[in-house]
Amino acid sequence: MSRFTSVEARIDAAAHAVLDRLPAGGFYGALVEFLVFGLKQAWACLFGGAMLALIMATRLWWPTDAGLSRYDFLFLAAVAIQAAMLALRLEKPSEARVILIFHVVGTAMEVFKTYAGSWSYPEDSFFRIGAVPLFSGFMYAAVGSYLARVSRIFDMRYSGYPPLWATVLLCAAIYVNFFAHHFTVDIRYGLFAATALLYLTTVVHYRVFRFRHRMPLLLGFLLVSLFIWFAENIGTWSRAWIYPGQHDGWTPVSIQKLGSWYLLMIISFVLVTLVHRPRPVDKPSQPQRL
Repeated sequence: MSRFTSVEARIDAAAHAVLDRLPAGGFYGALVEFLVFGLKQAWACLFGGAMLALIMATRLWWPTDAGLSRYDFLFLAAVAIQAAMLALRLEKPSEARVILIFHVVGTAMEVFKTYAGSWSYPEDSFFRIGAVPLFSGFMYAAVGSYLARVSRIFDMRYSGYPPLWATVLLCAAIYVNFFAHHFTVDIRYGLFAATALLYLTTVVHYRVFRFRHRMPLLLGFLLVSLFIWFAENIGTWSRAWIYPGQHDGWTPVSIQKLGSWYLLMIISFVLVTLVHRPRPVDKPSQPQRL
């Protein structure tokens, strides 16, 4: 239970009080696992979901004559959400550290990428570095927040996990390539291959409610990247940021960007493992609570 915050521990106890009355097997057992899986995923997305909701809401209803710019509101709201999550014990301090790391890493890349013309922010703001409004760093931080929370909430364990030093080298190579490919050869396909080889035999074991399930980690990477790609389409539709082909009107983000998010998500995952070190699978035992 130590992996839960005090609020999560109370939620867990209440859920067991209700759901433990249902059969463990058959249709009802599968339905409980499915329901809890969805609820846990939503809980893990708490920070990112709140930010995405605010981005959509301000796109629809932010007044054009407001004294505070939309981007500055999003930045202040992100800080307030982070403070509230810590104060209400919805998040652990270690997860806040992950958010801070990702804000720094993401903002540094944003400054370079906007200078290179990869994308832009069409609105004005006060809280910014160069052409980059500071709320943007929280969008990267949302990915780190999700990965840190989902790892803890699902009690993720791993078999066949590669050496940590090898994953850190891969992470560094991916990050450098995000900058270097503007000046030299883009080695992303080699990085895709290196990722596949490194994590080929890695399996993630996660507890939903009563039972542990398993999934190839590479498949998990792809599913998370696909979810981020969908979220980016929402972000560009809301004109929180836009790509060069979207100045005259919104068009879906190219599916090729899925590869970029896949590599960025690898960076996110590796940085999270520096805070929450990957744990091996326990020996088989009777099903335990969450």
